Amino acid sequence: MAERMLVTQALDERDLLVKKIGDRIRNASFVDTVKHNERMVYDSRLTREDFAKQAESAYQQIIDLIDRYQKIDAAIVNSNANTWIDTPYGRYTIQSSLALRSRLRDTGIYEEADFEGHLCEKMLEEYQLRIQFIENKNEKLQDAAEEMRLSILGRESKEKDERPLEVVEVYVKENTTELVDPLGIQKKIADISEKKDVLLKELDTKIKVSNATTFIEI
Repeated sequence: MAERMLVTQALDERDLLVKKIGDRIRNASFVDTVKHNERMVYDSRLTREDFAKQAESAYQQIIDLIDRYQKIDAAIVNSNANTWIDTPYGRYTIQSSLALRSRLRDTGIYEEADFEGHLCEKMLEEYQLRIQFIENKNEKLQDAAEEMRLSILGRESKEKDERPLEVVEVYVKENTTELVDPLGIQKKIADISEKKDVLLKELDTKIKVSNATTFIEI
């Protein structure tokens, strides 16, 4: 008879089975040694017969646990591939939702695959470098313009006339460094980051709700 359980229960049991199977394998003994003139095996201190029974029992228990793990895992995978959730940015199966969430978080097999995050980092880094470059260039330009004013007006007349000379204004205008930003990069970064944050929150919530309300059979 098929056993029915929620996906959340199946996930908890699958995690427990991983630990249980690992513990059973580590603690089991399948081979030992014995002298011809002794009845007890060396390490376990059991008779050959009792050791054989114990080894066979331990082996079968591990195989049974592995079989249950496999059945639960297959049922979860099948459910994830056939259960759908809706988000503001599209409709996904639970399976694709889990993969997308891992990718956006740069985890598991999707490490280095948070392309949106890496794109934002690159754009922000380049933007900040360009802004710093502009500030440095324009600061030097203003220093040069001030030297031109002093040269034209004379240092003694600086206090008397602070009006920028036309030639200096033209020089500053023609040599001012400005940002070339065809994408509107700050808004792009904000839009991508917002979409990523909203999508991750939606995926987290929808996956949890789905797992808590979807039944599987094993």
